[in-house]
Amino acid sequence: MKKLLAIVLSAASLFCFGAFAAGCDDGSTIYVQTNAFFAPFEYYDDTGKIVGVDVDIMNRVGEKMGRKVKFTNGDFGQIIQLVHEGKTADVGAAGITITDERKEMVEFSIPYYTAVQYVIWDAADTSIEVSKNTDGEDVVLWSELQGKVIGVQTDTTGNIYVNLEINALGDDHDDTYEGALEGSGAICRPYPNAQLAVEAMYAGGTDTQIPTCVVVDEMPATYLSENMVGRNLRCAPLYYDAETATEEQYAICVTPGKTEILDAINEVLEEMLASGEIDRLVSEHLGLGK
Repeated sequence: MKKLLAIVLSAASLFCFGAFAAGCDDGSTIYVQTNAFFAPFEYYDDTGKIVGVDVDIMNRVGEKMGRKVKFTNGDFGQIIQLVHEGKTADVGAAGITITDERKEMVEFSIPYYTAVQYVIWDAADTSIEVSKNTDGEDVVLWSELQGKVIGVQTDTTGNIYVNLEINALGDDHDDTYEGALEGSGAICRPYPNAQLAVEAMYAGGTDTQIPTCVVVDEMPATYLSENMVGRNLRCAPLYYDAETATEEQYAICVTPGKTEILDAINEVLEEMLASGEIDRLVSEHLGLGK
């Protein structure tokens, strides 16, 4: 009898594993794929737990739906594909920018944050000059990055922008890209995350492609500039001219057809945007609300 029970339990375990792998779990959990190196939207706290603005948003969604929420850290470049497949992830939440290419693979929530691309550099480096936008705020023009080795996080919007500015693909893709770095000798050098890209600026040695600066979204740029111990960093928004910032919108992506989850995310986002809670959470996770 015990042997028979063991066989039954073993078969049940294999069935559950197979059901999970096929995306056919019991529906009690929302599986969220993220990249936990993008503070304040997702990052590891001192206990090794993934926290951040996106985590707070999705936990609220879980409460609304009466479901658990499980976050899994992975490569940013794999998130859209995993959510598209819908086998191990229902949702992607990682400060993801809405693009036409991504919309062909996943469904996006309403936008919940507008981000500007920033450049980070060593404060002692005088080769990058700061300009003023029309509001009198410090900005860096793309032209200041001509001929430089530019660090980026792989597959992020910063990576896309830098590559397109170097290769002048704007005419074939989107008028947003002006080819500001075309023919200047600028090099785009990707890293697994923005922190590694910034650290690479101080690598030294014989590497001829050490980044002079790093291009990344506003919030992680601000966070890294203020929190990387022993580094005297400066950051500023990237502009094409005094009036034109390099910006995009964040949204949460969902596996096509999982309408119930998408509707719940949109409801939560509408509530949080109306109350100003998104901005409050950004400040809180940046340490500004403590």
